[in-house]
Amino acid sequence: MLRLTELKLALDHAPQALIDAAAERIGLAPEQILHCQIARRAHDARRKSAILMVYSVDVAVRDEAAVLARCSGDHRVRPTPDVSYQFVTRAGAPPKHRPVVIGTGPCGLFAGLLLAQMGFRPIILDRGKVVRERTKDTWGLWRRGELNPESNVQFGEGGAGTFSDGKLYSQIKDPRHLGRKVLTEFVKAGAPPEILTEAHPHIGTFRLVTMVESLRASVEALGGEYRFQSKVVDILTEPDSARGQRVCGVVLDSGETLAADHVVLAIGHSARDTFQMLYEAGVHIEAKPFSIGFRIEHPQSLIDRARFGASAGHKDLGAADYKLSHACANGRTAYSFCMCPGGTVVAAASEPGRLVTNGMSQYSRNERNANAGIVVDIHPERDYPGHPLAGVELQRRWEERAFAAGGGTYAAPGQTVGDFLAGKPSTALGDVVPSYKPGVTPADLSTCLPDFAIEAIREALPAFGRQISGFDNPDAVLTGVETRTSSPVRITRGADFQSLNTAGLYPAGEGAGYAGGILSAAVDGVKVAEAVAKSLMLQPA
Repeated sequence: MLRLTELKLALDHAPQALIDAAAERIGLAPEQILHCQIARRAHDARRKSAILMVYSVDVAVRDEAAVLARCSGDHRVRPTPDVSYQFVTRAGAPPKHRPVVIGTGPCGLFAGLLLAQMGFRPIILDRGKVVRERTKDTWGLWRRGELNPESNVQFGEGGAGTFSDGKLYSQIKDPRHLGRKVLTEFVKAGAPPEILTEAHPHIGTFRLVTMVESLRASVEALGGEYRFQSKVVDILTEPDSARGQRVCGVVLDSGETLAADHVVLAIGHSARDTFQMLYEAGVHIEAKPFSIGFRIEHPQSLIDRARFGASAGHKDLGAADYKLSHACANGRTAYSFCMCPGGTVVAAASEPGRLVTNGMSQYSRNERNANAGIVVDIHPERDYPGHPLAGVELQRRWEERAFAAGGGTYAAPGQTVGDFLAGKPSTALGDVVPSYKPGVTPADLSTCLPDFAIEAIREALPAFGRQISGFDNPDAVLTGVETRTSSPVRITRGADFQSLNTAGLYPAGEGAGYAGGILSAAVDGVKVAEAVAKSLMLQPA
């Protein structure tokens, strides 16, 4: 097979046009194409008046060598790469202790899946509940303002990505095509096959729920064991000549101790009490940069028109998204984060008395509003120096301010863009109806973030309005606060994926500071599982 890239066609092209374009690219007649399969599909909307579809395709022809020789100077024609996954090893004799994975978000899920597929029968722990029970608890916060600190948007089977837009793309370097392994497993678990070809695939919350259940069943069928409502409250260590200490077990909140010498930490970016426990246990941990800000909502129709012009609503384009960034005069960068087309703003708190927002979409992306985080970068040296967990305390402080500004009921403080830019509290909202549940209280958001962040966002919104007409519309709604953009810590690891100073402990995924989003976290889970498997195979029988 040959991979042809950068085939550009009109938005409403005929099906035969793709085969004709492929044939023209390699100098053959269309009937000489034996088979043509789409490998990737995207759109180019830089010219709204002439939006293009952009394809990569795999084609079969009779004499591939001759075609490659004729097209040797064209980087857009090459052999189709082998993207199949090759396991690094398989279990031999059972190890002394089964590997333990802490967390069932994308990273923990795929670490567990890969270890199970390699025959290592992992034990997978999660402080929260199975995904359907967790969904009920999450709706309890959204509908009734009742927070379960151990079962919510952050904690439970599937992790924070379950209640998100379900984006399945990233900017990580992936020379081994591990992302393809992740997407393939998702399709096996019930994801739409289009995620294998779309340039910006997504799934949505409802589909993620059933997929997570299917992946769990696969792990269990291979001998893996899940234990929900099993919070790890301590790790046990013993001296180690190379690293200082070595993990030898974990302690659960039930009082049970599990002997373990290979432990994957896939705990997510909101496991603040676990960060504290690891710090007290002497595990190397350091503060890292993240961002804070608000959620902004516009009518999705406004974003569609701004991005697609007269083609807004076209079935092959779907709901439009955006990615914006502005370098501010005060030295900060304000940018859009986790944009959710046709979605909703959701309550994402995990601690009582603190308020957090996030964005979520279903696969259809057909809700009235578009939303995104508008956030500002912050850094340990400048904004929270002196302690590895200082970023956690900064998050908590502003989440408490937002909780108070919203009225202390998990209603969120909200403000129109017009009032925010004018520096006056909102007493009522305008034409844009906020989607956040359990409700939005008109307020003054300037009390909910540091002054430098407010200054940066006030400067950025009009700049974004020059890029997307109507973005700074006075009736657009800001809702606070967005503080969980990424982990505030890094649980530092070496080239062997083990903690710098705790052998056998494998920090992984977004919570450890090594991923950002579903796909990159899942890929990191694959890499860590491979490292664990290699180490287990080196153990004496």
